[in-house]
Amino acid sequence: MTDDVLSRPTVHALLADGTTVCVRPVVAGDHDQLRGLYEEMSPENLRLRFFGVSRRSAERAADRACRPHPGYRALLAEAKGQVIGLAEYDNGGTGTAADISIAVADGLHHRGVGTLLVEHLVSAARAEGITAFTADALSENHEILRLFADLGLRTARRFEGPEMRCTIELVEDEHYLSATDARGRSADVASLVPLLRPDAVAVVGAGRTAGSVGRAILHHLKAGGFTRRLFAVNPAATSILGVPSHPSVSALPRTPDLVVVAVPAAAVPATAEECGKAGARALLVVTTGLDPAQAEALTATCRTYGMRLVGPNCLGVSNTDPELNLDATFAAGHPRPGTAGIAVQSGGVGIALLDGLSRLGIGVSTFASLGDKFDVSGNDMLQWWESDGTTDLALLHLESFGNPRAFSRTARRVTRRMPVLTVDAGRTDAGRRAAASHSAAAATRTMTRGALFTQAGITATRSVGELLEAAALLHSQPLPAGSRVLIVTNAGGAGVLAADACAEAGLSLPTPTPELVDDLLAVLPEGAAVGNPVDATAAVSEEQLKDCVDRVMRHPGVDAVLVALVPTAVAEATGDDLVRALTRATGRRPKPVAVVRLEQALPVQLLPTTDLRTLPAYAEPQAAARALAHAAHRSAWLARPAGTIPDLDGVETARAHTVVETYLDANPDGGWLGPRECAELLGCYGIPQLAWAWAETEDDAVLAADRLRGADGRVVMKGHWPGLLHKSEQHAVHLDLRGDSQVRAAFRDLETRFAGLLTGVVVQPLAERGTELFAGVVQDQVFGPLVLFGLGGTATELLADHTARLAPLTDHDVHDLITAPRCAPLLFGAHGSPPVDLEGLEQLLLRLSRMASDLPQLAEADFNPVLAAPGGVSVLDARVRLLPTRPQDPYLRRLR
Repeated sequence: MTDDVLSRPTVHALLADGTTVCVRPVVAGDHDQLRGLYEEMSPENLRLRFFGVSRRSAERAADRACRPHPGYRALLAEAKGQVIGLAEYDNGGTGTAADISIAVADGLHHRGVGTLLVEHLVSAARAEGITAFTADALSENHEILRLFADLGLRTARRFEGPEMRCTIELVEDEHYLSATDARGRSADVASLVPLLRPDAVAVVGAGRTAGSVGRAILHHLKAGGFTRRLFAVNPAATSILGVPSHPSVSALPRTPDLVVVAVPAAAVPATAEECGKAGARALLVVTTGLDPAQAEALTATCRTYGMRLVGPNCLGVSNTDPELNLDATFAAGHPRPGTAGIAVQSGGVGIALLDGLSRLGIGVSTFASLGDKFDVSGNDMLQWWESDGTTDLALLHLESFGNPRAFSRTARRVTRRMPVLTVDAGRTDAGRRAAASHSAAAATRTMTRGALFTQAGITATRSVGELLEAAALLHSQPLPAGSRVLIVTNAGGAGVLAADACAEAGLSLPTPTPELVDDLLAVLPEGAAVGNPVDATAAVSEEQLKDCVDRVMRHPGVDAVLVALVPTAVAEATGDDLVRALTRATGRRPKPVAVVRLEQALPVQLLPTTDLRTLPAYAEPQAAARALAHAAHRSAWLARPAGTIPDLDGVETARAHTVVETYLDANPDGGWLGPRECAELLGCYGIPQLAWAWAETEDDAVLAADRLRGADGRVVMKGHWPGLLHKSEQHAVHLDLRGDSQVRAAFRDLETRFAGLLTGVVVQPLAERGTELFAGVVQDQVFGPLVLFGLGGTATELLADHTARLAPLTDHDVHDLITAPRCAPLLFGAHGSPPVDLEGLEQLLLRLSRMASDLPQLAEADFNPVLAAPGGVSVLDARVRLLPTRPQDPYLRRLR
């Protein structure tokens, strides 16, 4: 067994029933337990595993696992220190196919032990270059054959007498990822049942006197009407707040599913250990101030005993299901039952959302304050809401992401079923990453998070207030078909404010057609002006306003209606009468309506309508416009089919890995590739580069220039030395060189000014005219590879006209990258000029994405400029930095 495999970290993952197991490589000390695994199997299971029964089978199998040979890999599953499963493959040290075998302890079948082990073994094998597993099984071994069939991998079967030969292709395609997603979702939801639907709850740390957090949570649980068993744990009391109290968790009359831990930080590890030994399945740790050692001990204990953990440093959890009424928080009040799921890291934000949603009448289905998020995350909660049958709106406030790519896959799936909204926290300069090149400097954490939210279809807002504004409209109104908004008002000034707000939010304000103008003038009072806004005048009556909105809603050129009302003393209808007119009109057409009432005290509220729905009313036109814009963006995201990752020809992944490994062998700390290594790496992915030549002497430079001169005879010379990033800033570039004498003079100039640094020069023909663009990649330690695109040249950082998407890029992501920057019109043929080679530009971005996805060692890449012209696209200058990074499978099932 190689050092690389032995150094793979131990991970914890969930079985199908939600229990936690440890998955790790086999070591020599596991011999006795592995032998016991086989010795305790029934004769029938031994026969199915070894095709016969022998007293020596167990010993030989344990020997094989603990004394491996080249090409052999073995992983085991362990629960509470006991080995419960083993998966192994062997290719004899050669070839790309390996034989696989699996063993699961008797009594633990049908819980997903074997499937989980095979998933991890597939990931390890793919990292070693193995492309297929083969397995022989007795044709009557239905369980193992079903396991192979259900993996989601392409499997071929062939009968060989009483045996069946299976060949499993290890291609990680969408079908396989979807299958593992489904298994992971089912296991995740099962693991959260003790936390969010517990049959028994115990509170450790509930004091006998007022003032403690534990006592407040105990009071909330009792006052909220928790319908299941409730206990307090306090050795100095037999009853607290009328709840039976016991001296320890182990002394409780029944094992609690959920234990709320509200003890001092120093006591948290021991309390967690006691809960684990007692058989608790979930911990809610509200305690703050754990030091690193205490935090590590808490996490290790939860993993050892298979307990899911919320917190520490959190507000608590709640589930408003009337059959449960779980409110294990210390918020001021109880949340109103409803259909919105909330997951936050900040307790203060959680309280604000609980209050806001309760006040709006939307209410809450499930709430989780994740705190320091040692275990349960936003990804877990999304999967719970997806499956709970109640939640139809998800609200998140996450300050960090444990596995953004797994989160993105989950969110993309969930947002197809319900709106997922978030507050985009951490948008300031304090969240920027330190950077050394153009690409890294351009990649702010704001840009990275924005890419994640955009690709996943998440509605990202800038504040808690904006989150509630958007939630009110998405909860109460249908989605618009587009972004065309018509404004109706009874006051011209209010209409102007609303028009400004819509334009600033990116909504369009179409001019009413003549037919619509005539239609509206027929029902509005004299003096009304039908434009956009429609000024219905202060004299408009309730019935007239209803008819006006009805006719606007029927018009095919309008996607949404914004009605701005102010109270006046002109008409017989009061402000409330006009609002009532809207509640009578808006339920008849599948288009959203938002109301602005400038006198309204609350920022947003939901008004009842005649069809039992609600109508969002805002105190500011900006709030209404933002909410409509969010709805339009969601509608557009849902209308677009899911993107695909196109197949690329001419990609030599194996050669690229060789280039990277060769460089890192010579440079263990990593660094910037030289021009030749950089060109070779780009060549592995078919990324087009302007012709170039390397020269280390003056004569070599002249020969290179003679060979590369174009029709006009001009060339460019660029100096190079290790670590040089910004050639233009260092004045290490000579342009427009004509003839041998200018080439020689340029070389001598660089040689003189950069004596002791210069290792050679790059000579290129002077490029044709075109648009200078920038394309780059940066590997974010948390988010993975991020592809950036925008305006290039020497002003790229100054103008900062960039956009970004997380790799791997789909065809839709590439389209978004090309169309989003402000420079996009230049690419599509502005001012009568022909468009650039858009297909070539798409290919360049897809190939850059593939390179970043294939090579985790690629820390950053910077193509600047990329010259885009009608006749083609080529990279004029490229820089690539490598770091020794161990690849990690972002989609492998494991706990944080």
